[in-house]
Amino acid sequence: MAETLNWSNWSGNVTTNPTGIVRPAAVADIVDALASTEGEVRAVGAAHSHSAVAASSGLVVDLSDWVGVLDVGSTDATVRSGTRIHQLGAALRSAGVSLLNQGDIDRQSVAGACSTGTHGTGIDNQNLSAGVLGVTLITANGEVIEANSSKNAEVLNAAQLSLGGLGIMSKMTIRVRPAYRLHERIWLETVDTVLSQIDVLTAETRHFEFFWYPGQERAICKSLDETTAEVSELSHLQHERVGWSDRIISSDRTDLHTEMEYSVPAELGPACFDAIRDLVGTSFPELVWPLEYRTVAADDVWMSAANGRPTVTISVHQARELDDELLFRACESVFVEYEGRPHWGKVHYLDANVLRTLHNDWDAWWAVRDRLDPDGRFLTSYLASLRT
Repeated sequence: MAETLNWSNWSGNVTTNPTGIVRPAAVADIVDALASTEGEVRAVGAAHSHSAVAASSGLVVDLSDWVGVLDVGSTDATVRSGTRIHQLGAALRSAGVSLLNQGDIDRQSVAGACSTGTHGTGIDNQNLSAGVLGVTLITANGEVIEANSSKNAEVLNAAQLSLGGLGIMSKMTIRVRPAYRLHERIWLETVDTVLSQIDVLTAETRHFEFFWYPGQERAICKSLDETTAEVSELSHLQHERVGWSDRIISSDRTDLHTEMEYSVPAELGPACFDAIRDLVGTSFPELVWPLEYRTVAADDVWMSAANGRPTVTISVHQARELDDELLFRACESVFVEYEGRPHWGKVHYLDANVLRTLHNDWDAWWAVRDRLDPDGRFLTSYLASLRT
């Protein structure tokens, strides 16, 4: 009897039984993997998405061993697609540069984070996808395509946030800047005060976010501002520290959980948060996991949740072992009222017809995807369900 293969995402809420799992160590291995089957193929990174975007019942190409920084300049760096974000920090900093921004978690692969629109916070900071300047893409037939602003620009437009549906990325060129340090400050403030001052808090700090635990009067606020001060450890009295950006932006999130996140127009953010807060207090008083509020700058990435509009993101969390569907569906109904777009790597229930109305470049993205993969080999069940 053939061995049954098992694959799951980070939290374990998405599982599949793929036909095979390969871990390439060279481009030739990726090409060989594609040639080894005529069926569905899916590249995966750290499997950190809460949605089924990375799930496949076909051949899984695990890029865990396909890592490393290949070239670093003053404004861009080229890396292997499976490289974890946390693996980039020291390597880039040794060359005097860093990423423009990072997300709250740095365990994802570079390709996975960009392919789902992962972001950090800050009204002037775009998501990671907007910083993708070029890709090397291996298509279903083994063709290697270089795409950048001057060559195959339309492919780059689609590949910046690819949902894993175009092919397998082997290399990515991403925007960087001179390495910088940040001053972190953490404090408690009543959530009503935070919301009343949210425009000031987000405008006067490079990064601002807050967490609010249901039933609590106060929120946990966090700000990060660029500084030339020397690196220092956290002061437990002042709740402040200074560190290099790659060391201080992201946090350890080891408790298994599931998550829904929606992006709403920035001007609707406070009202949307209040509506979610009221919903949780009224209908889900047992929820103990926090709501998170962040900001993201507008971009022009085709499938980005921040495309064309300054954005506020609001996240709802639930423990992995608890049922989340009633909570998430109720929250989603509120997010939709506030023109919300779902994060591709988080749980959502919207169908293709609705999603098409939320993304102006929906048809353009699908046209490139179908041209590169006319036989649909990268159309996992999740992606197939999004076709209109």
